[in-house]
Amino acid sequence: MSVSVRIPTILRTYTGGESEVSADGATLADVIDDLEANFSGIKARILDDQGAIRRFVNVYVGNDDVRFLENLETKTPEGTQVSVIPAVAGGSS
Repeated sequence: MSVSVRIPTILRTYTGGESEVSADGATLADVIDDLEANFSGIKARILDDQGAIRRFVNVYVGNDDVRFLENLETKTPEGTQVSVIPAVAGGSS
């Protein structure tokens, strides 16, 4: 199943500058594996050494944060948009 993946600026060096790419997979894990097959090195920027989504990376399938769904086993139906968004830290002084 083909999905559209929105790539944040910080990861576009892996996608040749593309802000959106296509990937195949029935689950988020499959989609990330397909991204890695086509854009070597990107998976390590999304997942940590234990294979979990990095603490400061948010991933959405449609409008839903996968941490509140099934994490990497979240289904990715045909045509779904997946968004990878680095968390932004900050505060006021």
